[in-house]
Amino acid sequence: MFGTFNFQEFISAFVILFAIIDMPGSIPIILKLRRRGKIIIPQKTAFLAFIMFIIFFFVGDAFLKLFHVDISSFAVAGSLIIFVMALEMILDIEIFKSTEESPKDSSFFPMVFPLIAGAGALTTMLSIRSQYAGINILAAILLNCLVIYGVLRLTKHLERLLGAGGIYMLQKFFGIILLAISVKLFTTNITFIIEDILKTQH
Repeated sequence: MFGTFNFQEFISAFVILFAIIDMPGSIPIILKLRRRGKIIIPQKTAFLAFIMFIIFFFVGDAFLKLFHVDISSFAVAGSLIIFVMALEMILDIEIFKSTEESPKDSSFFPMVFPLIAGAGALTTMLSIRSQYAGINILAAILLNCLVIYGVLRLTKHLERLLGAGGIYMLQKFFGIILLAISVKLFTTNITFIIEDILKTQH
């Protein structure tokens, strides 16, 4: 299952997951959450993301089947949450309202899920299992989690470096990118769901 370590496979798996997780693109969201009084603990977020990836690596398919949920439905659900978050960034509105009952700690939601270990990243990880040896994927997950920790630690420095204007521009730009990702994730997977429904009717 784990196979032998191959540096080229490890780098390939790392780059694929890094691109899907897109921590640089999450910087405006991290800053926005912190401005709203939310707490994001770097080590906790990185650890929870690692646990999520490991769980899905070993039992992802079985876990979804347990709740009679296919990967496409899971991806559609994640895409809707990302879509709403993108609208918040682009339109400067607050859809996810904070209440007294809302936890201040945002380390897991929305940071780990759906932003870091969301439907796109988990689906990608399940798909590359057939291409790369397990040991290389696990090493790539570990390195990506270290990147997650590093980015979360450096966001305050980046905020000072970029200034309010730079952060605002970054928020709008990545809001549009996030919106595009959510639409692609939705349309791709809703197509699979419709095709499955049509197959069962014939």
